[in-house]
Formats: sequence, structure tokens, C-alpha cells
Amino acid sequence: MPPRPRRYYLQDIPLAEATARYNAILSQADALAPSDPERIPIQDALGRITAEPVWAARSVPHYDASAMDGVAVRSADTVGASETSPLTLTLPDQAAWVDTGEPIPDEFDAVIMVEVVRSLDESTIEIRSPVPPYNHVRPLGEDIVESELLLPQNHRLRPADLGACAAAGVTQIAVRPRPTVAIIPTGTELVDIADDPKPGDIVEFNSIVLASMLEEWGADPTRLPPVPDDPEMLRNAIAETVGRFDIVLVNAGSSAGSEDYTAGCVEQLGDLVIHGVAIRPGHPIVLGVVQDKPVIGIPGYPVSAVIACELFVQPIIESMLGLPADPDPTTEATMTRRVHSPMGEDEFLRVRLGQVGDTLVATPLQRGAGVISSLVRADGIALIPRNSEGIEAGSGVRVRLLRPMADISRTIVAIGSHDLVLDLLASRLSGRPGNPTLASANVGSLGGLLAVRRGETHIAGSHLMDEETGEYNVSYVERYIPNRQVALVHLAARTQGLMTALGNPRGISSLPDLAGPGVRFVNRQRGAGTRVLLDFKLRELDIPPESISGYEREEYTHLAVAAAVQGGRADVGLGILPAARSMGLEFIPLFEEQYDLLIPAELYESDLLAPMLDLIRSPEFQAEVNALGGYNVSEMGTLKGVLGSGQR
Repeated sequence: MPPRPRRYYLQDIPLAEATARYNAILSQADALAPSDPERIPIQDALGRITAEPVWAARSVPHYDASAMDGVAVRSADTVGASETSPLTLTLPDQAAWVDTGEPIPDEFDAVIMVEVVRSLDESTIEIRSPVPPYNHVRPLGEDIVESELLLPQNHRLRPADLGACAAAGVTQIAVRPRPTVAIIPTGTELVDIADDPKPGDIVEFNSIVLASMLEEWGADPTRLPPVPDDPEMLRNAIAETVGRFDIVLVNAGSSAGSEDYTAGCVEQLGDLVIHGVAIRPGHPIVLGVVQDKPVIGIPGYPVSAVIACELFVQPIIESMLGLPADPDPTTEATMTRRVHSPMGEDEFLRVRLGQVGDTLVATPLQRGAGVISSLVRADGIALIPRNSEGIEAGSGVRVRLLRPMADISRTIVAIGSHDLVLDLLASRLSGRPGNPTLASANVGSLGGLLAVRRGETHIAGSHLMDEETGEYNVSYVERYIPNRQVALVHLAARTQGLMTALGNPRGISSLPDLAGPGVRFVNRQRGAGTRVLLDFKLRELDIPPESISGYEREEYTHLAVAAAVQGGRADVGLGILPAARSMGLEFIPLFEEQYDLLIPAELYESDLLAPMLDLIRSPEFQAEVNALGGYNVSEMGTLKGVLGSGQR
């Protein structure tokens, strides 16, 4: 074997180069070739990959069969029959009764449907039209002819394929063995999903995600017990496992921290090919070979783990199954806001997608490598190339689809202020067959207005108060959306207040208390309606923001603010009652505000939005919102006016 490339330790190897190098090493080790076929019963073969062509063992049907209930006849005996000159045929010499699927007697070559046959007596029938040869007859081999090719090699078996095999006399089928994959979670801090985690514990769920992905790709995964952060124990686990499985995945411990041992263990046991690929997330991946088997160190953050597996493990599985690379469908979309990205790394950005008019828009989701929920909400993965510093708002971006375009075209895009009513609305819409789905991106009220102005959203939630008039949203729409008409639909009046830990240990009761000694505050982001309201009230009270500890700390949703307080990272935050209740917090009500939906006027009566508007106007939904607490739903769904047209 020729000398292998030198080893890299947490380097920034470009993705294409890393893939080529690793594949070359695996090919030299004969680790990518499919294993010898195995023969299994067809009833167990769903989703498996054919290892050789499948040929029909018998014809289907294997005899001339009646396709209808009726009478079998000789077509020549029916010539001349008409409405005015019917013919009579005698049974059994000139006709024979047959049911659907029964063999056609040898002397007959056609079937007349029972509905057009008149029975004169037990041995005589009357017909009123002629029939051609093989009328309503399924001839031998009409569907499948014995010895013809049923299925090609390297074909993923579907339910209909199994039915065709069974009909054609194929009872066993040669398939590619499913590559066996061991998943070794690492970390002393890992606890089982059934445990009650303490601070510092990490629930081990990555192996569930990875095993499910591997199974979808056709592999046979095995989740092994976690290995503590001990280099000898990890080395022994890899050495023992690699002899029993085709691929070994070590999850976590792939970086360069004091307790990251994966790369060192791989190097001691075999060949550390690459450690560090210029991708984001997933940079510290370990690509190695031990006993001619792929051993891959997968980063511990869940999003990094998923991306790394898709990029490096899925192609290995497909190669072992003899499958050609089959990339997911992609499309072009328009980015709704600017995204910065570091030079030198290919970034895989999770996005929500929606069809707004003629434009497919992509809205970025949270980018943290540990934010597994971003994968739950994502409709696609946008690629930001390594030679760019990001993507400008309004620019095109290539997106790998995670959902079918048909589903995306029935998605209501909501960009703007966060409110739990939108989450409830999304849940109720998805629970009704045929309804659109609702996809929210929480960028604050002002961000929602700008999205409406740019034509990037169907609806925007907003609760921006005019400091001079006290009116909500109207002046902001007129100021920020001068280019289009906007329907203003009232969603709810809601109460904003202070959220504190249970029992309110700091004794906080009003805004001036935020500037008290030792009080830690958590704020909403700039442009959020809650932030605008807070800043206005602080000016009224002559409280300088810099006097509030934590004023500069920002979160993007009410739930995130509540979580910061519940987790002890802050003493108090401004938010809504349902968020406080969800986290078991105290709530001190302060203000009532108006939360509205801004809808481009041309979309207000669209088929896409009609189910949503009908739902928010229903008494049942309004009762659910009222039960959340902190809402006044008496005018929910009311059209307050169409702005930009002289109407109010």
C-alpha cells in the first residue's frame, strides 16, 4: 500500500479535499465495497437494496383469466349481433359463465360483461353487440412474463416491488447486507433520557438521532453505553467494537480540549487521517481508519453531529450498499436578512422556507451547534460558501430541501414579534387535514415590518406603541411600509409584566426596582415591541438604561427570557403571563398592549390565509387563548383597517 498522507490535527481542511482524502484511504482499505449478498424472504425485504437483478420465475397471470364477471364466448360467434338484431348463444357449447379471475375455457377467447347479457333461460343467453378477441380477458403474461427483468441491481425495495416479486414466484431475494454501525457516546456527564438531569448533567440523546438517521439510510445501528472521559477506557471500547462492526462512530470528545480523547485513541489504534474540516458546524470531526474500518469521531453538539454524519457517514453507507450518490433536492431562495459568516469555512445554515408571491424566501434559524430545535423547525439547509463573508438580505442562496416543495408552498410565513398565540395557532392549523402550516421567525416587531415592506412574509406580528398617541402599530406601518397597502388584524390585547423567580425573592414590584443593587435583568432584542415599550417607560420614569444590570443582555422570545430567569441567570425580565406560567415564575402585571397581525392587503383574502383567519375568529380558539391567561380576546380577528389606502 502506498504511503498515506500526513495526519492533520484540528486543521481547516476544505470539505472537498477532506472527502477526497478520506475516500482514497477507505478505498485502499477496501472499506467501501459492498459485502457479499444475503438472501432473505421477500416479506422481510422492504427498504433493502437488491444485490443482483431479480428475474420473474413465472408469468402473471399464469393463465388466460377473465377480467370481468360475465360469459366467456368465441368472438367469432358474436359477429352480427346488434340492438335490432340480437343473437342467442347456447350454454355450454357457445358460452360459459365466468367470474373475475377465473380461467377462460380453452375453446373461448372473449368475455361479455354480465351487465349486457340477457339470460333467456338456463341454457340460452341473448347478446346485442359483437366483441373482439380477448375482450375483457387478461392473457397469460399480460402483467409479467416469466424470465423477464423485474428489478435491477442496486434498487431500494418498495411495497409494490415486493408484491410483484410474490406474484412472479420470487420468494427470496438477494440483498446488500446492512452495514453495521456502532455508536459510542462519550462523556462522564452523560445521563440516560429517563433520568432527572442535575445541573452539569447532559441528557444523552445524540445516539437516538444518529441511530435513526443511520436506519433511514439503510444501516443497522447499535447504540452502546456511554464511555466516561477516560482515554484508556475509550481506546479499549474502540478496539473491541471495531472488530464487531463495519463502522464505528464515537460521539463527542473530538475537539482539542483536555478531555477530548477520540483523535488520540484513533491515532494509537490505527490511522488518524484528518482531524478538523473547514465546515460550520462540525469542524472538529475525526476521520480515521482502524483495522481497515472507518472510525469517525462525531462532534458532541447535536447539530454538528447531524451535519457531520450527513456529510461523511451517509456517503460511506451508500457506497457499502452499492448505491450511487443521491443528493437531496435543492432550490434557490432569497435570504430575508443579512447573515455574517467567517471566511474559510463552508457554513450549513438552517432556514425556514416559504413561498411569498413569486419569491421563495429563506429565513435563518438559530445557528448554535447545540440548538437541536433548529433542525426540527428547518425546511432546508442553506450553504454559505467558504470564500464568502456571509449573505446579504435579498441575495440568492442555494438550499438543500428537508421538506417537499408542495408542503412549503402551503406554509404561512410569519416574521415578526414572538407570541405564544402564534405557537398555539401553528399547532391547531397543523391538526386539521388540508390546512396550511404556520412557520414563525422571531425577529421582533420592527423586523416584521421590514419583512412586510420587502415582500418576504405573509404576516407579521407587531405591538409597537406610538409614544405620542399611545396608538399601536399604525404610525409604524405608515412610516416603515410606505410602498404597499397593509391589512391590520387585531390578534389580542395582552398584559406585559415582570417575571421573577417563584416567591419573588428580590421583592421586585415595579420598573424602578430593576435598577436596584444586585438585581440582574434580561432584556429583549432591539426592535422587539417589548423592548420599545420598556425603553419608553424607562424614559417616562427617568431611569437610565445603563443603571440596569443586564440591560444589554438580549433574548429573542418571551420564553427565552422566562428560561433565563427560571435558570437563575437573571432575577427578572419583562414578558407575558403565559411565558411566566410555563416556567413556574411569579408575574407582576404592569401594562396592557395591543398585538396585531400585519398582512399585505393583496394576501388578506387569499386561500392560503383563509383557514388561519377563520381559526382565530372561532369561539373555540379564542377560548383556548383566553385560558392561557393574560390575554383579552374580545376583538380577536377584527380587521382594524387597511393602511396605505386612506382607509382606517
